[in-house]
Amino acid sequence: MPSFDILCEMDRHELANAVDQANREIGNRFDFKGVSASFELKESEIILKAEVDFQLNQMMDILRNKMTKRGVDVGHLKAGEPVLLHKKAEQVVTLQQGLSKEVCKNIVKYIKNKKLKVQSTVQGEQIRVTGKKRDDLQEVISLIKEENFGVPIQFGNYRD
Repeated sequence: MPSFDILCEMDRHELANAVDQANREIGNRFDFKGVSASFELKESEIILKAEVDFQLNQMMDILRNKMTKRGVDVGHLKAGEPVLLHKKAEQVVTLQQGLSKEVCKNIVKYIKNKKLKVQSTVQGEQIRVTGKKRDDLQEVISLIKEENFGVPIQFGNYRD
C-alpha cells in the first residue's frame, strides 16, 4: 500500500554551513569592523552576540540570507528577545524541528475533512499517510502544500 511521511526537518549540515558563512561575512563587513560579533550554533539553537541590538537585527538578516541561499527554510527559526547588558547584546534563536502534537492534530484533522480515501496516523513528530491509490496521496500532498500550518513541512519516505 503506497504511503509517505509528513515531517518538519532541516539539513543540519547546510545549516552549519550557513552559520559559518554568516560568521565570515560579519568578519568582512565594514560596519562590523572592530566589533565583537559572532554566531554560535548549538544543538537546538543559534546564539547571536554583538555590542548593540541594532547589530543583532543586521545579523538576523545576514543569517536568513545565508540560510535561503543554502536551501534551508527560515521558518525553522524562532527568534527570542534580545538581552542587553552594558556593552553586550545577545539573542537566542531556537530551531524548530519536528511537528508538535498540536500541529499533527491540525494536519490529520485537515486531511480527514477533505474526505479522501487515505489514512493518516501520528508517529512521534511526523505523520504517516497511507492510501490505496498513488493519486490520492499526490492530492494530499498538493492540498497540504497550499495550506499554511505555521511550520515548514517536507514530505519524505515515499513508498509505492
